[in-house]
Amino acid sequence: MSNQTTMTKFLLLGFSDVRELQILHFVVFLVLYLASLVGNLLIVTAIALDHRLHTPMYFFLMNLSILDLGFISVTIPKSMVNSLMNTRSISYSGCVAQVFFSLFFASSSFALLTIMAYDRYVAICQPLHYEMVMNRGTCVQMASCAWISGILNSALHTGNTFTISFCGGNTVDQFFCEVPQLLKLACSDSYLSEDGVIVFSVCLTFCCFVFITMSYVQIFRAVLRIPSEQGRHKAFSTCLPHLTVVSLFFCTATFAYLKPTSSSASGLDLLVAVLYSMLPPMMNPIIYSMRNKEINGALSKWMCWRLFSKNKMSICLLR
Repeated sequence: MSNQTTMTKFLLLGFSDVRELQILHFVVFLVLYLASLVGNLLIVTAIALDHRLHTPMYFFLMNLSILDLGFISVTIPKSMVNSLMNTRSISYSGCVAQVFFSLFFASSSFALLTIMAYDRYVAICQPLHYEMVMNRGTCVQMASCAWISGILNSALHTGNTFTISFCGGNTVDQFFCEVPQLLKLACSDSYLSEDGVIVFSVCLTFCCFVFITMSYVQIFRAVLRIPSEQGRHKAFSTCLPHLTVVSLFFCTATFAYLKPTSSSASGLDLLVAVLYSMLPPMMNPIIYSMRNKEINGALSKWMCWRLFSKNKMSICLLR
């Protein structure tokens, strides 16, 4: 295969050649995928159906859950199917789609996390200006910018990656089509332009990460002035896990894209990819909903209505 025009498929990295371990991989990924799917769908449902949750914070959270659903659905199902069917192949067009949509959902999510940090900063540190600053029009514009920035970033990387010539075979040392692993297959120095784009994107992501960190530093300073110990504990129990997941996502993704590529598959590369592709979509529903009384209350009422509406029972109204 001398160039991209003759490339019809790629071979992805398998977790194991042992059939029993392939089935185990399928089952583990299926459980994690379904947990993420159900968690994010419940958040979207609760926010969409309860008008009391139509606020800036929950509007951004619903967008984040939609992006998380897309992000984890781009890579994980294909990996599960490959393990179940004992195959490693993915079509050329399928690989292009994986690169585009995984980068789109990931970059849009990180942009949205930056916006959410700013939203919490204004709400906690400048509460008197919150309604004026975070009005409906502003929220829609900010969310739209996050989605559009993801599309532009993804289109740039995907276009740069698949316009290069591939001379290194068609074996991708990752369980999905990842740009750094695809660049290992490039001819000579034809990938240098994409390397430059990667460095530029990482610099922008780092600026967003610094902004998120500084926002939470200001939030923590404001929280420490709360006289109620219970109030401080509630704020820290939500903010710290969120900051931890953001940090893990940023560090693992940056490591994956800036780490010098090796000539062979690495267990560390595989672990890093699993962490940044699966952990954030799984953890965000837990962080934002498990201890959130508003979302839990909305879900309880919705489930109660679904269970008893046909029988016209009024037990839900008495709660």
